[in-house]
Amino acid sequence: METTPTLGVEEEYLLLDSATGAPCPRAGRVQALADHDPELAPHQVDSELLQAQVEIATPVCTGLDEVTAHLRRLRETVIGVAARTGCRPAATGAAPLSARGIVPVTPERRYEEMRVDAAQLVDEQLICGMHVHVAVPDRSSGAAALGRLRPWLPVLVALGANSPFWEGRDTGFASWRTVVFGRWPVSGTPPFISDAAGYEERVAALLATGVIPDRRQLYWHARLSETYPTLEIRAPDVQVDVDSAVTLAGLARGLVATALRETRRGRKALDPPGSILHAAGWHAARYGLGADLVDVRHGTPAPAAQVVEALLDHCAPSLREMGDLDRVQAGLDRLLTDGTGAARQRRAHRDQGLDAVLDLVAPPAPEPAGTGSIPAPRSAADAAR
Repeated sequence: METTPTLGVEEEYLLLDSATGAPCPRAGRVQALADHDPELAPHQVDSELLQAQVEIATPVCTGLDEVTAHLRRLRETVIGVAARTGCRPAATGAAPLSARGIVPVTPERRYEEMRVDAAQLVDEQLICGMHVHVAVPDRSSGAAALGRLRPWLPVLVALGANSPFWEGRDTGFASWRTVVFGRWPVSGTPPFISDAAGYEERVAALLATGVIPDRRQLYWHARLSETYPTLEIRAPDVQVDVDSAVTLAGLARGLVATALRETRRGRKALDPPGSILHAAGWHAARYGLGADLVDVRHGTPAPAAQVVEALLDHCAPSLREMGDLDRVQAGLDRLLTDGTGAARQRRAHRDQGLDAVLDLVAPPAPEPAGTGSIPAPRSAADAAR
């Protein structure tokens, strides 16, 4: 058996006011409490661009059982910590309700400069993703793997779609987050790259334009990490439940392992035109699994279940070697049968309205034994902070 790559998962959550359901800028208060929580490592709850967002990260994991345990622990702990500040962390790709006023950026120079350069985009960046880091032996093999998994990223967008609502309305898209992120200058499917030199050439050319200030604004659906020896897959929205997140994490690792294997064996890479992949990604964001997907092997539409099956078949040998095939297959079957997070949000809305959507994506903290409910904020002014 070839070496099984390790993985880690990052999840971003929106902080919603417990009383109103609107995004609220309490990330600093949540972080301060989290840093003193015995269930969390220092700084395990991190800041994001806007003060109504936080991010968590699992430790490096060797298997999906570890990922599952860490995500459950982290979610439960963050829910409890956030409740003490009068808010609820929401596992949704986009804010279902508008913020009450402009949400300030986190007070870091980079974020403040982004706010100056692209004010409206930053103000509307109330979106949350899931990032899967998969270990690669070196940057050259990582770049080659990036080129090989590139055609399948639109399918991950469809599987991970969990953001249909925005400003209190159904956008008509399964992943509105993908559309919002697509407005930045470097986003969507990355270009085809076969080695580290090619990757660095592309990045240097983009930086030379002066359009983006640094490598952290490479908002592709997948990229080489600048911090860790990993390939980072960023295509899915944050998932409404842990099981869906683990399914996508396992599939992402299977894609990277398959790409590394094909590179070692000298197999020819699939390299569809960028225009086809752009169209496929837009279509995946529009419909999720609710319509045909583009089968990028042929550039033609095909039933979503058939395209997902093709992706699973592509990764099956690697998933089988890692012991993940049955688990990932069962998770994909659930997504195809029960629907993506977007489909579940829409069902909740159809049955009981936006309050049910909020309860789905941002479950309230359980009441501690022997106590009453968590107190509401003292005033409307406190709720707005």
